[in-house]
Amino acid sequence: MSLPAPPSRQALSALAGVRAESIAALLLMLKGYRILARRYRAGGGEIDLIAARGDTVAFVEVKARGMIAAAEEAITADKRRRLVRAVRHWLGRNPWAAQRTLRCDAVFLGRGAWPRHVPDVVTLMLD
Repeated sequence: MSLPAPPSRQALSALAGVRAESIAALLLMLKGYRILARRYRAGGGEIDLIAARGDTVAFVEVKARGMIAAAEEAITADKRRRLVRAVRHWLGRNPWAAQRTLRCDAVFLGRGAWPRHVPDVVTLMLD
């Protein structure tokens, strides 16, 4: 009987992403947010978390790296464009949200550090 093959690098990365998103969701819930969606994929992009608190809907990018500073640098211009495309798609399917305050936030995670929630990290240009 042979041992099962070890998980691929891609599978380990996906698992780490799910774990980071779960930590970020917990942090946001502790801050009073309600999670509306996780891993919303559309329009050629993905929104890790969509959360609401009061009149605000936050589209949250989650980045985990060895250090918080490296996580902060991981939101590239291309990632911002794909995120805004996915937000536009989500808003098209959820017209109730158009009258709300809309933000693109981020939660950064690093080893040995508390997760950091940064509101309004990406400017939403929806017009």
